[in-house]
Amino acid sequence: MDFPERIGQVQVYTGDGKGKTTCALGAGLRAAGHGLRVLMICFMKAKVAERDGETEVNYGEFSAVEQVPNFDVMPVGRLDWVDKENPDPIDVKLAQDGLELAHDALRKHSCDVIILDEINVAVEWNLISLEDQLSLIKEKPSDVEMIMTGRYAHSEVIEAADLVTEMREVKHYYSSERVQARKGFEF
Repeated sequence: MDFPERIGQVQVYTGDGKGKTTCALGAGLRAAGHGLRVLMICFMKAKVAERDGETEVNYGEFSAVEQVPNFDVMPVGRLDWVDKENPDPIDVKLAQDGLELAHDALRKHSCDVIILDEINVAVEWNLISLEDQLSLIKEKPSDVEMIMTGRYAHSEVIEAADLVTEMREVKHYYSSERVQARKGFEF
């Protein structure tokens, strides 16, 4: 589909509230519905998990977008949690692989929308540098939409973005009702 008037913007979804990835997925779904090519690179997330002795897709969105034409998801993480104070070298390597996937997609102009899920956290936890994140923004072709998610968006990223939404937790059942993460809603 041709969109000659399209100008790609940089969107950032950050803050301590729930819904950053969900918002990015919604934007990607809308774009794919109009025939735009969407690439979502998920930092610090694994494709599969082991629960109750069974291997299953780790996040429901990975299965759902497989049904959506023009929407590709590439998780670049492992199942184990990243140690913020002392990241394992494999976590750094996987994040660097995701960064290279993003650079490659931008250089080749292989997508119209690129979603960099949890990239702000990857920067905060020193898996990739702030300079690397900012270089993606500078490298972005003018007609590509870039969406970055995750807590801890740095002020330089906020300044470089065209749209910034901060999700703020007002009330959450994790803390108020001690509800655990629920399949289909939190993963």
